[in-house]
Amino acid sequence: MLVGKYQNSIDTKSRMIVPAKFRDELGHKCVVSKALDKCLEIHPMSEWERFMEKLSKLPSADPKARQLARHFYASAVECEIDKQGRLTLPQELRQYAKIEKDLVTIGSYEKIEVWSKEEWESSEITAELDPSQLAESMMRYDF
Repeated sequence: MLVGKYQNSIDTKSRMIVPAKFRDELGHKCVVSKALDKCLEIHPMSEWERFMEKLSKLPSADPKARQLARHFYASAVECEIDKQGRLTLPQELRQYAKIEKDLVTIGSYEKIEVWSKEEWESSEITAELDPSQLAESMMRYDF
């Protein structure tokens, strides 16, 4: 299970250090892709395969389904984690997520989200729900 929040940065070769707590679940290979929000997702290979299976079952006659699948297929990059626990973030993906130097890495159960620090700190993303909104959301999603 991938959970927690970590702050780090990328080096001059566009490498980020994958938090040690995440490395065991990722193994040596993973997939980095665009997320739905303006961040990146890092998927363990097994989770990526399950995700691709779901995408492959979308109705090909539906233009929105094809667009959704393309969003993930086109942006996906298979990456290796080196012996120092670093992962190279491709330039196109860094530009999408507006990652220049500092980043925030968030465990999101079966995947990892990578945010530019500036985007993460924007009020829209980190705004906390008040207790009544939180309770309402939990009820809506059957918690």
